[in-house]
Amino acid sequence: MLIVGELINASRKAVREIIAAQDVEAIVKLARDQKEKGAHFIDVNAGVFVGQEAELLKWLVAAVQSAVDAPCCIDSPDPKAIEAALAAHRGTAMINSISLEKDRYETLLPVVAGSKSKVVALCMSDEGMPESADQRLAIADRLVNGLVKNGIALEDIYVDPLVQPVSTNNVFGFEFLQAVERIAQTFKGVHTMCGLSNISFGLPERKLINQAFMVMAIAKGLDGAIVNPLDARMMGCIVTAEMLMGRDPYCMNYLKAYRANLFKI
Repeated sequence: MLIVGELINASRKAVREIIAAQDVEAIVKLARDQKEKGAHFIDVNAGVFVGQEAELLKWLVAAVQSAVDAPCCIDSPDPKAIEAALAAHRGTAMINSISLEKDRYETLLPVVAGSKSKVVALCMSDEGMPESADQRLAIADRLVNGLVKNGIALEDIYVDPLVQPVSTNNVFGFEFLQAVERIAQTFKGVHTMCGLSNISFGLPERKLINQAFMVMAIAKGLDGAIVNPLDARMMGCIVTAEMLMGRDPYCMNYLKAYRANLFKI
C-alpha cells in the first residue's frame, strides 16, 4: 500500500498559519513525523493562498526535502503552481490530480506528460461527480488512455474513483468499492488510490467509519491512500488488511510495523 501523508495541507487552520509564517521547523516536523509513521510520499498543498500558491508550493517542497528523504505529492489543480513545485523537487514526484474536466485536463496534461511524475487521475468530468461504478469506469477509461497516449507509464497512474459521503446516498460506498475492483481488473498495471475520509462526512464516529471502509477498499484492490499516518489505528487497519489479503509474504510488514509500534491494537 502506497501511503501519502495528508497533513501538510493549507486547508487545515494550524497548517495554514505555519505556511503563512514560512515556519520551516514546523513543516519539517510534520514531514518527519509522517515519514517515520509510514508515509511514502508527503502531500503538500497551499491552495488557499490565492496569488501565492506557486511560490509557497515551491517553498514547501524545498522545506520538506531539506530534511526528509521522501518525495512529495504536489496537490494542486494549477499547472503553474505544479511546474514551480516540480522545479524545486528532487526525484520522482506525484501530481494530485488531473481529471476529465476540460479546462483542467487540457492545461495539466502537458505538465504531467513532460514531468515523468506519478499522477493521480481523478474520476471527475464536466458532467459532475460520478455516482455509479459504471460512470467511474467510463471516466477512468478516458483518463488512462489519454495519459498513456501522452507517454505516462501504466504503473505511474493512480486512478482515484472519488469517494462521496454515504450520508447523502446509501449506495455511494458500495459503488466506490465496485469501481475500485473493476478498475483494478480492467486496467492491468494501473493503481487505485483515494482520500477516503469523505465517506463519513456528516456522521458521528467518523474514524470508525473510515477505518472500516479502508479495510473494505483494500479487499477490493485499493493499493494507495491519502491518509493521516499518525492515526495509529488506521495504519493498523491498513497493514493488517494487506496481510490478510495475501500482500505481505510471511507477514513481515505486519511484524515490522508491530515491532516499531506503528499501530494500536
